[in-house]
Amino acid sequence: MTQERAGAVKFKGNPVALLGPEIKVGSKAPDFRVVDGDLKPVTLADTQGRVRVFSVVPSLDTSVCSIQTAKFNESAIKLSSVDIYTVSVDLPFAQKRWCGAHDATAVKVVSDYQDRSFGLHWGTLLKDLKLLARAVFVVDKEDVVRWVQYVPEVTEEPDYDGALAVVKRLVG
Repeated sequence: MTQERAGAVKFKGNPVALLGPEIKVGSKAPDFRVVDGDLKPVTLADTQGRVRVFSVVPSLDTSVCSIQTAKFNESAIKLSSVDIYTVSVDLPFAQKRWCGAHDATAVKVVSDYQDRSFGLHWGTLLKDLKLLARAVFVVDKEDVVRWVQYVPEVTEEPDYDGALAVVKRLVG
């Protein structure tokens, strides 16, 4: 049975339920299965060995998600020892189109459209909308979660500075 967290975040001012557990700082990063732009599977194990940021967005084709992904792409350019992933349920073809239109070459964009594995394991799946809630997770090289932000209002931007401060501490 999937855990439901009623009213965990708001979408346009209305409380909405998230499916999946609430991830906490210090916990082991849950596994997931998403696909990249070539429809190849990507799991947690495939990302190991580096500090990672998982920037979760509802859809790249919305303004706040576009801003968030562009800002993390800029950070990824400067942080060569860190992998920054954008996770959404957009089709990989739409993700590729967005990346091409926005010259986003440093962030790794992956899709959770097939089975919502990331959303269900990381507690970001918006129950009724079947989209992912806005969230940011920083995971260290040992797969320990070091930063978590479930953005309280899905239509607002995350705390970039907070997440990146943790990243900078982790990479020294």
